[in-house]
Amino acid sequence: MGRNATPLRTPKVKAPKPPKRKSVGAKSAATSFVDRFQSWQLHHRDSAKDALRRMRQTPAASAMTVLVIAIALALPAGLSVLLENVSALTRGWDGNAHLSVFLKDNVNESQQRQMAKQWGQKIAIDRTEVITREQALAEYKALSGFGDVLDALPDNPLPPLIIVYPEDTSPKALEDLKRELEKERDVDTAQLDVEWIRRLHAMIELGTRIVSALGIALALAVILVVVNTIRLAIESRREEIVVVKIVGGTDGFVRRPFLYTGFWYGFFGGLAAVILVNISLWWIDSPMAQLITLYNSDYALAGLRAEATFTLPLFSALLGLSGAWLAVGRHLKDIEPQAF
Repeated sequence: MGRNATPLRTPKVKAPKPPKRKSVGAKSAATSFVDRFQSWQLHHRDSAKDALRRMRQTPAASAMTVLVIAIALALPAGLSVLLENVSALTRGWDGNAHLSVFLKDNVNESQQRQMAKQWGQKIAIDRTEVITREQALAEYKALSGFGDVLDALPDNPLPPLIIVYPEDTSPKALEDLKRELEKERDVDTAQLDVEWIRRLHAMIELGTRIVSALGIALALAVILVVVNTIRLAIESRREEIVVVKIVGGTDGFVRRPFLYTGFWYGFFGGLAAVILVNISLWWIDSPMAQLITLYNSDYALAGLRAEATFTLPLFSALLGLSGAWLAVGRHLKDIEPQAF
């Protein structure tokens, strides 16, 4: 072999890689979506049952919490029912809104009836009612009890009167009609007789807003009651929560029983509130009926509406769930297993 000849190198042969083994164990450990959903559903059911069981184990404390929630919700609910009854009772009173138009003393009965007939043909006026001087005097004698004194007077002091019932009973329309009638030549003055009804409606509107504000405040109070109750439950089960977290329990797994506890407190509190409202309405039904009868009305006191009967417990349950969520989110973060 020559001196400058290039030596031949033996090519390296790569060893074949061992075939990959299929991870049989990992595949067998994987769970399907159906299995996970069934497990999640089973834990929800067990958490709901466990929350009810724990409430039954402390009946006095649970009853007190439910009763506090019921009273807090029954107060605005009962006031709302009473306001609805007052509104319904006075709803038809606007139809009796009228103007008392007093005519001058020199207007005789024939002229009075002619004026009432002409006014009744106006679009803004529904109907008119004529009260002569003699009718007004007889009515005043019957109501006042001063008949002997009035008989001693030489002349009838009462003016002729026309009662005007307008088509539109809105405040602006009534004021416009009043100014229009006062411009008539033989009209002395016109008096609007619905001021007290306006004040009543203003009071009802004010009461509605007060009840709404009270309802919001007491709803927040319910949430705070549930927050405090769940906080105490978490503290009493601190060691159990630590053990669950050590063995790998997730926050959702730990949170779920407490959320159901808040839900049940709110739900039973709402049911108790419905019962309290119905009992209160039954208790005041008899004296309220007597009061309504004194005003010559056949109105019957209405109770809690059917939709409110169902929505109040659900609304209360949502309040309890919200309070439990706030308490769990705040206090579970403070409970963590200690590292050794």
